[in-house]
Formats: sequence, structure tokens, C-alpha cells
Amino acid sequence: MKGNASLFAAIDLGSNAFRMMIGQQVKRDQQFVIQEVKTLREPVRLAEGLQGKALDTLALERGWAALERFGKQLKNFESGRVRAVATSAVREANNGDIFLAGAERRLGFRIDVISGREEAKLVYAGVAHTMPSAEVVRLVIDIGGGSTELIVGLGDRPLLTESIAIGSGTFSKGYFAGGYIDSRSLQEAERVASEKLEKVAHRCRKLGWQQAIGSSGTARMLARILKANDLNAFGQDGITYAGLLRLSICLLEAGHVNQLKLAGLQQQRLTTLPGGLAVMLAVFKVLGIETMVPSEPGLRLGVLHGLMRAPGC
Repeated sequence: MKGNASLFAAIDLGSNAFRMMIGQQVKRDQQFVIQEVKTLREPVRLAEGLQGKALDTLALERGWAALERFGKQLKNFESGRVRAVATSAVREANNGDIFLAGAERRLGFRIDVISGREEAKLVYAGVAHTMPSAEVVRLVIDIGGGSTELIVGLGDRPLLTESIAIGSGTFSKGYFAGGYIDSRSLQEAERVASEKLEKVAHRCRKLGWQQAIGSSGTARMLARILKANDLNAFGQDGITYAGLLRLSICLLEAGHVNQLKLAGLQQQRLTTLPGGLAVMLAVFKVLGIETMVPSEPGLRLGVLHGLMRAPGC
């Protein structure tokens, strides 16, 4: 990309998709904000390629091919203006070092494998950057392909960060194999997710919150489907528990993801919808959430925010 002296790039190697956001810092209303210049998304589906604890050959090749395409967009970028982070699927894979060696060679930059807690902090930094910094206690939920991050924060400061190994990709693969959906699988997926959430829920409840925010692609997908199909009660926006229950009925009636006739459902999201819905139902139930506001991408904005605040930038 030419004329990149003022640009920064964040690459998120997620368990469902790899995404790259190129942005720049601009002054708006006496404050510096991140302006998006370009965003790329590759549906790599790393989590689906985890066979036992190893990424299979097809998953490795999909990931490497995506990063080679990203790398072509980053020619002439200085290393201090690019950060790539890998999350759950690479954290869990016992052949992650093999993947990373090929990935860094193709991308042209180092890739940091971040912990669940660091991921949560970056997610919150991105959310706080895009929302007013009023002294409001927020609960931020980020349902990824292989893990879910929960953050309670005040203004731009995280107070609690948690990461749980439940995600839309791994749950879709584990409970809705082949895209088939039935009540038994949906109930079991929600039960398992609820059990894992209960282990950290009391810490979230102790702090309390005034607003619940969903920062992941899963949250934005669900909000879009609920609105497009008028599944929320009284025409409410965002994500509501009643809307999620109505959506679960739609999935059960279809019986298979390929039979779904839902407005706003992108083809690339089909396979991860059942698992994402099950995890979100568990989040709402365990934490007693009534409504959730979807947010712009948290993690990538958080990474960009960190790059722009680094000394010398």
C-alpha cells in the first residue's frame, strides 16, 4: 500500500477468521481517534481444523494463504507500525510453532500468541476507544471462534478480565456436526457453556454493570439477524434474550444450517451460527442480561490503539 507513512495495521488471527485493519490517527473534536482505512477478512476456520490438539494440513494451508495475501498489503510498512496477534486456536494447537513459522514468513512480520487475559484487555481498549469515556461500568462480551472474553470496566479502565474456552467455532463443530441442529444438541451446548461461565460469573456480578456490550463478530451477526427478521420484541435494537429464544426456534425448525431462510445471515457465518447462539444464550442466562448493544470490532481497534500510543508514533 503506497503512501503508508501515517498508517498502522492490526492483524487478528482468530479461530474463525483472520482479519486485518489498516487505520490512521486523526484529530476529531479536539481528540485523536482511529480512522479505518481498509479492512480485510479471510474465513480461515482454524478451529474447525483442530484435530485433537493439532491443526490439520488444510487449516495450515488456509491460514498461510490468507497471511500471504495480507503480507502483500503490508509491503513498505515499518515493523513498529504493524502488530499481528494469534488467539485461541493457535494457543491450543500443539503444532502452533509449525504454523507460526510459515505464517510469519508469509506475512513478513512477527506474530504474538497472546493469552486470553491479554486478548480481553485489548478487546476492552478497542471498545472503550469507540464509545464515550463517561464513567459508566460496562460488561463487554467477546464470543470468538474458540474462546469467550468477559471484561468489566469503568470508562477506559478494565476492572476484571476473564477468558473461557468456549466459542462459536468449537461449539458448532462439537455439538452441531455437519450443520445439523436439534433440541438435544442445543440444550447440551448451552448447558456446557453455562457451567463454564458460572465459574467466573460471580466476580462479574460482584462488580455490577450499567451496560452490556457485545464486541465480536458473533454479537454483530446475531444483532443483524434479530433486526432483519424482526425477532426482538417491540422492535428493539441490539440483542435481547427474547430475540435469541425466537432465533433458536427458527434454527430448530430448520434442522440444518443449509435450510435456514434468515434475512441478514451471511453465507460465511452459516456454520458458526448454532455454536455462537448457544454460547450467547448461556451468557444471557447466567449473567441475567436482558439487552446487549453490539459494538465495532474490539480486538483490532485495541491493537491499533496500542500501536499508536507506543513511543515514537
